[in-house]
Parts: sequence; C-alpha cells; structure tokens
Amino acid sequence: MALFDQFWKRSRSVRSDPDRAPSGFFPLYESTRPLDEDDDDGDAMPRSRSSAIPDYALWDAKLGLVDDALQVQEKRRQRWWQRAYWRDRSKLWWTGRGLLAMLAVLVLLIGWLTITAPLSKSLEPIAPPQVTLLASDGTPIARQGAMVEAPVKVANLPPHVTQAFLAIEDRRFYSHWGIDPRGIARAAWTGYGGGSTITQQLAKFTFLTPEQSLTRKAREALIAVWLESWLTKDEILERYLSNAYFGDNQYGLRAASLHYFYRQPEKLRPEQAAMLAGLLQAPSRYAPTRHYEKAKARMDLVVQSMVAAGYMTPTEAAALPDPRIDVRTRDDNLPTGTYFADWALPLAREGMEASYSRAVFTTTLDSQLQALANRIVGRAPLGGAQVALVAMRRNGEVVAMVGGRDYSKSSFNRVTQAKRQPGSTFKTIVYLAALEAGWEPEDTIPNTPITQGSYRPKNARERYSDQISLEDAFAQSSNVAAVRLFQAVGSDNVIRTARKLGISAPMTEGDPSLALGTSAMTLMELTAAYAGISANEYPVVPHAFARGEQGWWEWLTTRRDSLSGSDHDDLESMLRAAINRGTGRNAMLPIPNFGKTGTTQDYRDALFVGYAGDLVVGVWVGNDDNTPLNGVTGGSTPARIWRDFMRGALKITAAPEPAQSNTPDPAGPVQPLDIEGGQIPLGGEGGPTLRIENNGVVFAQDGVPLEILVDENGVAIETIPNPPPDGPP
Repeated sequence: MALFDQFWKRSRSVRSDPDRAPSGFFPLYESTRPLDEDDDDGDAMPRSRSSAIPDYALWDAKLGLVDDALQVQEKRRQRWWQRAYWRDRSKLWWTGRGLLAMLAVLVLLIGWLTITAPLSKSLEPIAPPQVTLLASDGTPIARQGAMVEAPVKVANLPPHVTQAFLAIEDRRFYSHWGIDPRGIARAAWTGYGGGSTITQQLAKFTFLTPEQSLTRKAREALIAVWLESWLTKDEILERYLSNAYFGDNQYGLRAASLHYFYRQPEKLRPEQAAMLAGLLQAPSRYAPTRHYEKAKARMDLVVQSMVAAGYMTPTEAAALPDPRIDVRTRDDNLPTGTYFADWALPLAREGMEASYSRAVFTTTLDSQLQALANRIVGRAPLGGAQVALVAMRRNGEVVAMVGGRDYSKSSFNRVTQAKRQPGSTFKTIVYLAALEAGWEPEDTIPNTPITQGSYRPKNARERYSDQISLEDAFAQSSNVAAVRLFQAVGSDNVIRTARKLGISAPMTEGDPSLALGTSAMTLMELTAAYAGISANEYPVVPHAFARGEQGWWEWLTTRRDSLSGSDHDDLESMLRAAINRGTGRNAMLPIPNFGKTGTTQDYRDALFVGYAGDLVVGVWVGNDDNTPLNGVTGGSTPARIWRDFMRGALKITAAPEPAQSNTPDPAGPVQPLDIEGGQIPLGGEGGPTLRIENNGVVFAQDGVPLEILVDENGVAIETIPNPPPDGPP
C-alpha cells in the first residue's frame, strides 16, 4: 500500500499544477474512475479523477527503475558463498579487488620476512668463524672452524676489484632492482648462466638452504627485492663479498686474498682480483692451491668479461701477467678434532656472538694430565676392547679426557656419548641412601642366597654367609646384600639420592636390579656423581671452561645439597675399604684413596670410579658392540689404569729402596708374616698373583677362569664361574 500511496501523491501533485511537467509515476486505472460518495472516508482528501492521457513510454521507464531497485535489493540479500553473488561483477570491480588482495599479500610477506629473515642476518658470516682452544696453561690444543676475516668496504677497494666480480657475476647490478628479467631470459634462451643476480646470491647463502626447487627460487627472488628496498647497492655488494665462499675453507674476500696472495683486498692487482672472482662459480674445483690451471682458465674468462663490459681494453687485458700464489704458514697445523675438543667446541660456540672475528678460549684441560692419560691408556693391555677415561676436579672442571683408543679411527666419544650400565659402581648410591636413612657401616644384613621372588641375583663365585656388615658387603661387592639393602631403603629413596647427585638416567621404581647398576648412563655422568661425594657438595656439573666467582644472586638461587659430616665419613670409610681390602685392591695408593669397582653381566663392562687428592677419575673398558670381555673385571684393568694415572697425576713416587746393611742374618727360624686378605703380585702388570685365604695359598691369573689352591689337604684347582665378582648374574 505504501507503494500505491506514493503513486497517488505524485499524480495528485501533477493535477494541481497542469503546467508542471509530469514527474513520478502516472496514476493507475483505479484512480481514473468516478469518485463514489460511499468511498469518502471523512477527513481524507477526496481523490480526483485524472483526465490526462497517460505517457506510456515514461510509464515503462519508471517501471524499469522499479525493477532496477528490486534487483539491487535482491543482490544485497545474497551471500558471498552463492554463485549469483559473483556472477554479474564488472571487470573494474574485479580489478580493484585483485589489486587490494595483492597489496594485502605483499604486506603479509614483508611482515613474514621481517620476522623470519631479519636484515641483520646478512651482516653475519655464513660460516662459524675459527675457534681455537687452549689448555689451562695456554698451550693450543685444537682449532676448528672457517677462516673468516673482517668485512670489506666497496669505497676502499680499487675499481678493478669490484669490476671483476660485476663482470662475471652481474653486469647490470647497479641498474636492476634485485631481479634481472633480461638475465633470466638470456639464461633460459641460451642455457648459459643461472640468471641469479648478486642480490639473489646474497639472499640464497644468507637466508636460504641450498635446495633446488621452485619454492626456494621464489623465496630467493622475494628476499632479493626486500634487500634492494632496504639496502643500498654498495651495502649489498659489501655483504656479498664479505660472505662468499672462495675455497680452502676461506669465507669472504679478505680471508681469500690473504690466503691465496697474502695481501689485503685493498691492494689486490687486477689479475689477482680476476682470479678470485672466477672462484665463486665452483670454489673447490677452481681453488688455485690445488688446481692452478683451471683457476687460470677461469681467470681468463673473467678478463674477457671485463673487456666486454668496458672495464678494460683488450690491450690491458693482454698485458696482465699470471698471478703468483703466495700461501703463507699461518699456524693452522693444530688438530681440528680431539675427544675433548669435540665436547668443548659446541659449548664454546653457545656463548659466542655472531661476528667475523676469530675466537680463542682457554679451557680447563691440563695438557700434562691429558698427555699422561694418553700414555697410560695407550700401554694398557686392552686386547681388542675400547677404553674411556675422564678426570675432573672436585668442582667439575674436566682436566683430561680419553674417549677411545684412537680418535683417527673412531671419533665416537665413549665418555660423553656412550651409555652403558655402571654395574656395582652404582652401589655407592644405594649405600649412601641407606646411610641417610639411618643405617650404620657396622649394621649387618643377610648375605644368604635369595630364594624368593622373580629376581634372584647371586654373589660372585657363590660365596655367601649368614650375616655381613654393610662395610664388608660394600668392600666385597655382595650382590644379594645390595639388593636386600635396596629393598629395605626403598627404590624411591635410592632414585631420589641419584637425582640429587646429578644422575639423570631413566630409573624404574621398584626394579630390584637397579641396585646392581642396570640403568645405563654415561661415564661423565657417573664420575660427576662421585665428584659430588668427594666435594660433599652436589650436584656437580662437568664443564670445559673455568667459571668465575659465584655471585650472591646465583648463590641464593642455586640449590646445593650436602651430606652430614658423619654420613660422609661413613661413606668414605666404605669407599676406602673397597680399595684397601675389597675388590679394588689393584687401585691401591699410598695416600688416602676412595673408589668402587663395577662389572656388568657376562663381563660386558668393566669400570672403576674413585678419587684421591683433588682429582676424581672414571675408567671404563668394554666393546662397542656390547660383546663380553675376556674375563676383564672392574678390579683388574680399569683399576690398574686408574692407579697408574693417579700416581702420575698426583706425582706419587715409589718407596725408596732400603739402604744396604752389614747386619748379620738373624739366627733361628724365620717367623711367618700374617697377610690378611692381601694380594701379592708375582709378575709384572697383568701377571699372576698370590693370595692367602682359608689357611691356604691361592694362585690366580687375570683372564684365566681357574684358581690353584694349595693348603693342608693338597692342591686343588677351582673353576671360576661365569658371573663377575661384583656384577649381576
């Protein structure tokens, strides 16, 4: 009705003013009929009768406007996912929306580049600079990394230096905007050259990986445009020349110039600059130190390009001499890899800032102790087995490390990388947990065979007793006593003690075999736990670089635990008993010494870990494939290696020979000496031994599973069973 009221009002305004041009819509037929009195609605204005002749053309035009208005309203009700919403859009509409979408994508890409490829990264060297490690006395021990020198400045370089690189790499560098369409078209048409500009090459080796793909190429082009918008041409060229690889481990123009010609790039001659520019295509293949003829042929191509680009006349090119290589000795003959260096170098680089300067770090390594460790390990009777040794101070400073028999044959570090079972060396933690729980070294525990439960370990050589003190059980490395003590103390308390000492190896609560060292860990981790016991302050973190004085805030926020004085003394008495009268007798020193042997099932691992003086040392012997050793136990070869190293490290000399005496021989029979559990060597290192026990004499030989017993009953030969003396069955 509102629509018809509009028609009626407009037709009435036309009738009231006949001279006025018709506007709006003409009245409908209903409005031309005679007015009926019954239709009068009172106050309403009476409808007059139209007598004008309708203009049907104008009428049709007005109705067309109505149709258009209805179509507009219909489009407004449509949604973007309906096909009709997009069907009638004009080309102008589509063009405008497309430009807006491209602008939005460009903004997003620039934001993404700002986050993932910061501009400052193009200032950093593309290879880590050279790092030199020094021993604690300043002796160089290792050098590793690329030769990187200070960046170059284009303004300081002779024109022929930059011209050589522009001629062969990017002649239109100063005229394009990061991407050279002509160069790309030429490369696609001729198949010669990659079409990459210097800016694209900088983007590639600064921000991207070397993969060959269209995606990587698209990103390279995008970053190149971004670099061009933020940097000047000279800045781009400087960063390119300072980061490019020139072969022989030389990164950057300055390093290459000093290496090949022993002169600064600011003083390069034209032929030298041309040869260096030619190396960029294939640095290793054209390195003049090994392939001079190839480098010379490539240099000639660069010179021809300089002539073609107008940088040089043919006469000047023909007059260029062949450059003379001048490689000077730069004290680079240090080993680039040792076990200690492989462990220390990543730690050194963690704190380095990205720069072109070479770094020198002084480590905690003691060059004399390292040489001593190499000698001791080198002469040890290992057979075909591998060996590892690590020595550290009580505060965790590592002073010597041997990760294997020969680094040149195997760089695998058995100190820091190999995870092996510690065997009975883990019993120290079990007994420590017992002492903290209130046990005393004099307390006794059953030493009888375990006959109940699914786990039934046995003692070595099937030697048992009704009761045994904790100290004797520890010294003799009784397996059944350790398991019973572990169950009495509780696996959770033992694991908690191990964690406090810094051992992070996985341990399963309730597993009784854990008492015998079945949880694999590194020798470094195990030795650091003993260092915490030695210092009575733990955990101890092994480190390769000296640490400064601890600040008050670090002291306040760093948690350190320690044992009570009585518990620490009791544990050390056990560790001393294990060496002086237990399984570690081969490690005995004439000074206070503390340690524990460890031998895993079937002689797969043999260990000795202990401390004396200010040194804590761990030794491991085993096979990389985990095959059994030939009867080697922790109390044999590892204990002797530990003893020999400690004697040399602590400068312990042998007792002086007795002075000659003219006293007569004693009269009467010679009285025998009592030897309580002692072991007398009868030969050199690794030779047979004599032991007094059970009113008899026992002869034994390492590696031979037999013992000869001579007593009042005669001679008896006893076979040593397979289980090791202090390991699980």
